[in-house]
Amino acid sequence: MSANSIIQTTHLSKVYKNEVVETIALNDISFTIEKGEFVAIMGPSGSGKSTLMHILGALDLPTQGEYLLDGENVEKLSDDELADIRNRKIGFIFQAYNLLPRTSALKNVVLPMRYAGIPKEIRVEKATKYLKMVGLENRMEYAPNQLSGGQQQRVAIARALVMDPAILLADEPTGNIASVQAEEIMNVFQDLNDKGHTIIMITHESDIAEHAKRIIHLRDGKIINDGNGHKQKRAKNH
Repeated sequence: MSANSIIQTTHLSKVYKNEVVETIALNDISFTIEKGEFVAIMGPSGSGKSTLMHILGALDLPTQGEYLLDGENVEKLSDDELADIRNRKIGFIFQAYNLLPRTSALKNVVLPMRYAGIPKEIRVEKATKYLKMVGLENRMEYAPNQLSGGQQQRVAIARALVMDPAILLADEPTGNIASVQAEEIMNVFQDLNDKGHTIIMITHESDIAEHAKRIIHLRDGKIINDGNGHKQKRAKNH
């Protein structure tokens, strides 16, 4: 693993078994992601991308192979150590936002820092900083039901950033929002990547994947292509 690598997978496989059938979800996957990359992992339903996301997010372990996250061998960690690495190294962004419904945008963003025991003054300062970064400085006291889908996803992005994770892991981040808002969210991701954040995005939508600088295509649990994205221009001017 090079000094600049943030993720390295070597011969990863994942097999699900029951009494009747054995399903190979991932079949001998190897790739490296460098610090500061913006990578889309895409493929149709059943391609293995959700399984790969769960392994990259330290939510599941491979059946075979090795996964290094920022130099740590993930499959050798205990459950407590896995929980710790998720909190320290990974900022999760989900399709469903996963915001607390009766809580302001600011308090939603503060929450991970409260769990981590970060002092209150620092929590508010960092939450404010990242809400401003995603363009919500005038919406910080709004509850999720007072925000559009795109704005709710921006809150989720700010929340993912406050613990200074090694990677942002976004699972179908535009799946619940209109196409105009989806373009705005992809602009936010591109801005964050320009600032040096490493982003890994799971998507089945090719036009969304093309905002990334690199696209890994999966099919039937294997990588069939690993190349450049195309849509590097901003969808609209800031």
